[in-house]
Formats: sequence, C-alpha cells, structure tokens
Amino acid sequence: MIQLSERLLSMEESATIAMSRKSRELKAQGKDIISLSLGEPDFFTPQFIKDAALEAMNNNFTMYTPVPGYEDLRESIALKFKRDNNLVYTKDQIVVSTGAKQSIANVVLSLINPGDEVIIPSPYWVSYLEIVKVAEGIPVIVHAGIENDFKITGAQLEAAITPKTKLMLFSTPCNPTGSVYSKDELKDLANVLQKYPSLIALSDEIYEHINFEGKHESLAQFPEIYDQVVTVNGVSKAWAMTGWRLGYIAAHRDIAAACDKVQGQFTSATCSITQKAAIAAMNADPKVLDEMIGAFKSRRKLVLDALSEIPGLVSNKPGGAFYVFPNVSSFFGKSFNGRKISNSDELCMYLLEEGLVALVGGDAFGDPNCMRISYAASEKTLTEAMKRIKNALLNLH
Repeated sequence: MIQLSERLLSMEESATIAMSRKSRELKAQGKDIISLSLGEPDFFTPQFIKDAALEAMNNNFTMYTPVPGYEDLRESIALKFKRDNNLVYTKDQIVVSTGAKQSIANVVLSLINPGDEVIIPSPYWVSYLEIVKVAEGIPVIVHAGIENDFKITGAQLEAAITPKTKLMLFSTPCNPTGSVYSKDELKDLANVLQKYPSLIALSDEIYEHINFEGKHESLAQFPEIYDQVVTVNGVSKAWAMTGWRLGYIAAHRDIAAACDKVQGQFTSATCSITQKAAIAAMNADPKVLDEMIGAFKSRRKLVLDALSEIPGLVSNKPGGAFYVFPNVSSFFGKSFNGRKISNSDELCMYLLEEGLVALVGGDAFGDPNCMRISYAASEKTLTEAMKRIKNALLNLH
C-alpha cells in the first residue's frame, strides 16, 4: 500500500483548479457550461511579445540560464520598477521564477520555520494558506469583511502580531475581491510594520496594471520598511501570458539570494524563451494595455449591474483585477427541488449543475459567505452567464 506524506494529505486541492476540472467533465458530457472560475485573461499574448519569443528561438536562446534569470531580463525588471513604481532595485535583488506562485513559495520556504506564524488577510488567494502549511508555518487569518471593502487596517494587523510572527502575505489589487489598497491604507500598514523590523511583508502585485482606481501603489514605496517588503509580480495577468509561466520578486539581497538557493534545488531557472519574451513586456509602455483594461472595466460594470438586480446578493465595487466577490449568505437555507443550500460551496455546485455556470465558493478564499466570479470573459458570455445565475438564484426558496 502506498503511504503518502502527511504534508500532502494536509494540503487542500486548489479550489479554482478543482472547479475548472469539474467544468471540463460536464462539458465532455455535452453540457453547455460557462466557466467563470479561473483567473485567466481571455486575451491573447500581444504579438510583439510572441515576436520576441520567436527571435529568441531563432537566435538559439534555448539553453539553461542563470537560476535567477537572464541578467538583461532582471535589468529590464529593475527599470520597470523604477518607471512604474518609483522603486529602486538592482538585478541582484530580483529573482525570476516559473510563475508568481513559485516566487511566493520560494519566499515562504526561505523564511518560515516550523511554528512560525504568517499573517494572511482574508479573503486571500487560495494558495497562500497551502504554501504556508507546506513550510510548516502557522497561518494567522485576519478577516476583512465586505463592509471594509475586504481590506484590513493597521490596527487589525498589529493585533495579530505575536513574538512568533515572521511574515505577512497579501495582494493588491486582490484576488479574489478585486480590492485595491490606497496609498494611505498602505501607509497605515507600513506604520505598524516599521515597529517590527524582523517582520517581512510579501506584497503580491500581480494585478498591478489591471487597476481602475488610477495609479497603482506599492507597499515598498515607504523607505522606512523598504528592506522588509518583498514585492511579487509577473507577466501572467496584465500581459495575458498565463501559459508562459514567469513571475518575479524584488527584495532585500539576503532574501533574493535565499530564493535563488531554494529555486536552484527545485527547478533552476524558468524557460529561456519565456524570459526573452518577458523582456519585451517589461520594456513596453504600459499604455499598450489600455484597451484591455478598458474592456475589463466595461465587463465589471456589466457584472455589477446584473448582480444589483438579484435580491439578497451584496457586492462591493472592486477597484482592480477581474473578479467580483459578492456575499451570497442570504441564499443559505433555501432549496430547489428538495436540494437545500447550506454554504457557498453547495451554492456554487448548484449553480454549476442547475445554472450551468462554474464559479468558486468563498470558503477556499477565507470567506464562506461569498463566491468568486471571474469576469475574464467576453461581454456576450458574461451576459448569458449572469442571466443563468439570476434565474438559478431566483429559483431558490
């Protein structure tokens, strides 16, 4: 009998990936499923980035690269940070990885010992919790409700800090809520972090450019905590490069060197061709993304308008990313054809099987009263999906 590790057995499967798999199974059975469960842009990678990849292949950039990435890529990332965020990093502070998920895992494995506490504001991205558990850290969840636009305050952060606290993980713009921290809100967190010099904050900014509020604000901008902040970013979301697999960190040199060491034993560098393509993305003016961001903003309005017509459903107005995270708890306890809904996971399964729309329950994101809707789909698809969701919810009594 095969005995799997306790580490694996304690790990939850990614809820987003699980729902995507269930959707594919139903589609294979001939069901007309609309999937709004994955965080993947429905745009194609810009042609100039694909051209850079072709040029890299033709020039035989097909060998192993330095573990933290090509020097010219890391220099391009440093220039991007200066241009877009007014943050000064050198190439030895940057480590390129096979997606931002690996970037986060590298940081957590580099910093966390068994028993160390990691503060995670809730709602959170599904993998934060599991990565901390793999490192044998203790997740400390700080809840931010819809009434606070799903954002924690400095006072909440400070109340969660103990002598065992080593790290805080959060995202802005946020997955799953789309909430965006303002400069003042980040300053509130920075004022607390400054009091605890050994506490590291990982700021996941992968949705940086998909921001409807104006200028993106980075936590590392405050000089008093610059060395305490690890900034995570990548090319998957804004540049529609999910399949290319490239993320990166910018951090204190000691943390960057530690992540280089961890990565050197797990995967070494990410794909050489992807790295050369990413240079084109880093060097591009973010204004080339305006059309895509405008499309997401229109879709946000479409979805929010549709949700406002469903009695009992409550939503905030997300400032970025491409998610809405409505509170659906008013539907708990209701039934359809003898099928009773007790929580958001059951509600999402009902919407999948009866409404033929795939969503993700909020429990996996740390808020069981909500569900995540990804609007990374065409307006035609979203219009049909929202009609199905409304009809299915109105059938619950």
